[in-house]
Amino acid sequence: MNLSSASCRPTPRRTAAAAVALALTGLVAATAPAASAAPTAPAAALAAPDIPLANVKAHLTQLQSIANANGGNRAHGRPGYKASIDYLKAKLDAAGFTTSVTTFTSSGATGYNLIADWPGGDPNQILMSGAHLDSVSSGPGINDNGSGSAGVLETALAVSRAQLKPTKHLRFGWWGAEELGLVGSKAYVNSLPATERSKFSGYLNFDMIGSPNPGYFVYDDDPAIEKTFKDYYAGLGVPTEIETEGDGRSDHANFKNVGIPVGGLFTGASRTKTSAQAQKWGGTAGTAFDRCYHSSCDTTANINDTALDRNSDAIAHAVWALGTEPTVPPGDVHENTTDVAVPDNGAAVTSSVTVSGRTGNAPAALKVGVDIKHTWRGDLVVDLVAPDGTAYRLKSSSSSDSADNVIATYTVDASSEAANGTWKLRVQDIAAQDTGYIDSWKLTF
Repeated sequence: MNLSSASCRPTPRRTAAAAVALALTGLVAATAPAASAAPTAPAAALAAPDIPLANVKAHLTQLQSIANANGGNRAHGRPGYKASIDYLKAKLDAAGFTTSVTTFTSSGATGYNLIADWPGGDPNQILMSGAHLDSVSSGPGINDNGSGSAGVLETALAVSRAQLKPTKHLRFGWWGAEELGLVGSKAYVNSLPATERSKFSGYLNFDMIGSPNPGYFVYDDDPAIEKTFKDYYAGLGVPTEIETEGDGRSDHANFKNVGIPVGGLFTGASRTKTSAQAQKWGGTAGTAFDRCYHSSCDTTANINDTALDRNSDAIAHAVWALGTEPTVPPGDVHENTTDVAVPDNGAAVTSSVTVSGRTGNAPAALKVGVDIKHTWRGDLVVDLVAPDGTAYRLKSSSSSDSADNVIATYTVDASSEAANGTWKLRVQDIAAQDTGYIDSWKLTF
């Protein structure tokens, strides 16, 4: 996880020695897909399988071996990172995934993202799970973020073993150069046309899920995804807290910035566990969740097996629950297609839709489809304003958001609002030298 600001990013050291060939051993027998397995029952009737802890740890052992053979790390631009990509890709190819490796450039070096698609599912409803695969240059990065990478990998392999028939299209991703500022995932998101971004039903992020002095933190971004994870842990009798330490500092931020619903899990980094947290989770109060964060001691010895096991099972639970849920038919749509000019560095403007004939409150997953044509989207602040005047922030301004246009669907928990009344999309351009207009927007109940 990258918890440093851009000005505090670690300075890359000299490139390590050339990669040493590794004899990659096989995992526990359960990781091999059953070639002759019979088709499963309808996906919606299936519960998620237990993810074998031994398999997840075997992946971590391989990542440790790769680091040991390549200068002690798996950092961007180092041979250990590319060897990590090759290891995961071989596993996924053998399991029947369609894989691709895309490249980008950061700090003068070529970076790599690995994308794996499972056949089937609605191509217009993509559920993606991901984790960054790179370490910092000072260590092998087994908790940060071999743990998330291994949990996502083993969940993908479990999908293959089950020959899952999801209702949504399942995609998995492993990102490069996260430690340099979320570079790889940003390159991926920026490469997606707006029409492709609109197909994502959600992105699930897993960054540090086996911290040695763990907490159980859940992202509070998309309400439906958050509830999926909270319900899972409630079933185990394990309390959770909202994740704040790395909020916006891992790869989910790039997806969230373009309106894709996001969620995820985290077990803590350099912050200190409080007495109250130690009382409900165990572990040691007054000590960091991960005392080896961004250090050379972030090895296979720096993992809490219980946290790794629970979180790996939680990943599978979310993929099965969200990926096999019945397709929801289109809801009641209210749309305004009248163009509204957005003044350059000026006052906010609004576009309205009036909802009538409904009973009760708006849904907890109110969909807000936005189409704003603009030459520099980073200048724009976008809010949904409810009939009673309550504002829901859809998009904040960002100097690093250099793309044009805002074409996205946002999900808002509007369950406290009366459905009927006049809803407004409010847009403001807060910086000079760019022009644009609200093309259209819609509410889907």
